[in-house]
Amino acid sequence: MKVTFSKQKQFSKEQLAELYNDVGWFAYTQDLPQLQQAIEQSLYVVGAYKREELVGLVRVVGDGLTIIYVQDILVKEAEQNQGIASHLLEDVLHTFASVRQKVLLTEEAPDVRHFYEKHGFTSCDQGETVAFAKFT
Repeated sequence: MKVTFSKQKQFSKEQLAELYNDVGWFAYTQDLPQLQQAIEQSLYVVGAYKREELVGLVRVVGDGLTIIYVQDILVKEAEQNQGIASHLLEDVLHTFASVRQKVLLTEEAPDVRHFYEKHGFTSCDQGETVAFAKFT
């Protein structure tokens, strides 16, 4: 079945809960109105669909000129390894090609590292870059 992509920021609470819970991102779904608001206030959002079902999403925050931050990129487990996440990320990289800093923070796993490296990202544990994060 064909996957379609739509630039949008409006999703139902049910769509978001189903997608985020499917990949185990339960912290996001503890407050669905807040997640909806966060997505609506994001710089750029693209949803991936199979028919009417939301199967993936990428969300970007930042100024869109000097820096973007890929806040969320997720695809339902049953739909992974079909190129959906690659399409979503490539869309972001194309849309923001002139932006110098493209940043994301994610968990360490061999498949995760490989995915981002194949799309031109360099881990901050390599080279001359350092990264810091503070979580509440």
